[in-house]
Amino acid sequence: MIPLVQVKWQGKKYAVDVDTTMPGEVFKMQLFSLTGVAPDRQKVLVKGGQLKDETDMEKLGLKEDQVLMMMGTVGELPKAPVQPVKFVEDMSEAEMAQALAIPAGLVNMGNTCYMSATLQCLKTVVPLRKALDSFNARRAPSSLAQDQRGKLVSSMRQLFQQLSKSGEGVPPIVFLQFLRQCFPIYAEQDPRHGGYQQQDAEECWNQLVNTMDQVLAEEGGTGSFVSKYMVGQTVTSWTTAEAPDEPPTVHRESIRNLNCVIDKSVNYLAQGVKRALNQTAVKHSDTLGRDAEYTSTQQISRLPEYLPVTFKRFFWKTSENVAAKIVKSVKFPLDLDVSEFCTPELQDRMRPAKQFVRDREDREAHARKMAKQKQSSQAEADGGETKPAEGGSDAKAFELDPALRADVGCNPTGLYELIGVVTHIGRSVNSGHYIAWVRKEKNVGGPDPSFGGAGGKPAADSSAPQHWWYKFDDDDVSMVTDEDILKLCGGGNWHTAYILLYRAKKLD
Repeated sequence: MIPLVQVKWQGKKYAVDVDTTMPGEVFKMQLFSLTGVAPDRQKVLVKGGQLKDETDMEKLGLKEDQVLMMMGTVGELPKAPVQPVKFVEDMSEAEMAQALAIPAGLVNMGNTCYMSATLQCLKTVVPLRKALDSFNARRAPSSLAQDQRGKLVSSMRQLFQQLSKSGEGVPPIVFLQFLRQCFPIYAEQDPRHGGYQQQDAEECWNQLVNTMDQVLAEEGGTGSFVSKYMVGQTVTSWTTAEAPDEPPTVHRESIRNLNCVIDKSVNYLAQGVKRALNQTAVKHSDTLGRDAEYTSTQQISRLPEYLPVTFKRFFWKTSENVAAKIVKSVKFPLDLDVSEFCTPELQDRMRPAKQFVRDREDREAHARKMAKQKQSSQAEADGGETKPAEGGSDAKAFELDPALRADVGCNPTGLYELIGVVTHIGRSVNSGHYIAWVRKEKNVGGPDPSFGGAGGKPAADSSAPQHWWYKFDDDDVSMVTDEDILKLCGGGNWHTAYILLYRAKKLD
């Protein structure tokens, strides 16, 4: 039974339905909506004294039309804001970027999009930013070539600091000047159209990483952050079926990226990577005393925390004397497992940590699914209002391999997540346009827009986590979703993934 009582306050009576199954706090909120007196300012007199938030309303024995007395005054009206409210449509670009914490882009200085896209992706590498912050230019090598590289790295640090503080596009004038001094190719002029020549983003990426590896060496000769966080190791074995008894030739080498070969048989990233790791070549055989066809099997023996994957989209087209582009669609994942490309020994060492991450992701996916179902049911019951649901966290302990624990900057699981993409639109490496797409970390920077709401896009899989991404089209920065990123696989005259930057999934 829900009795209707009369509440008397300041000479007026208010009829209130009392749900006796709810505590006194709910009744106070009803009075607040009728009188404007906040619950903490109310004194409601009931049998046995004053109504409290935790009072069991059923025990009060309220009767129909019973009169209750309430004392209390309405609080102060809200004061007008010191600064006038400014709506989004009235904000300047700088004010809007500051309100939404959208990071700044780089002004195009004339066919410099290859450089801008590269820098925006490299800026996501946390160890790089830390190494730049601690870099002392005075300790850089003293030869002229090394000194120029030291100035290039110093200007990169200053440029990243400007990007972190600015709400508007930043012109990379000083950095571009030193880049062209260190690598004159970036000062080449376009003989047909004038101005500076468009350049290759992959080449720019490699030269910047090489420069940082040389300049940002740590004290004590322990190497740079590049050798720790961005360099892997491989073991390559060469054999020939023409001489089965010939011992395999084994080489060990360092890698800074994986390649994805593209041909008619490649539709997915893993297929292209496998093709790149297993190749054939004609070599001289000492056993046979002649040339023979050899097959190489390349396996990864160390995985870095940050792993770029490059699509081999450009090839030299002799008939047109141009580096033409392969536009074929090759799908890539947001989450990448590269353990199949590793040596059996590394796979065994990574297995416990990998299983730990897999189990955690399964629990999180189940919690998200249950939360969505619970919120959907709650929304129907509460007329559209949703409340967050709680998920479980039963994690099984595991022992991380001692060698992996001691290897700072390695990936101990073989599992990666995509955090950056450099795309190219156009038909040749010396034309077109480059754009960077960088994943926004959740609860970092500006507010995270909600998915499925106004302007949001619902996930195809309710159990899959969703992320927003920053699209850096030079100094024009906007936000897109995971679904937009997956559309960058190629297959037409659209932005096509050229470099993917993956980061190791965290254990904690």
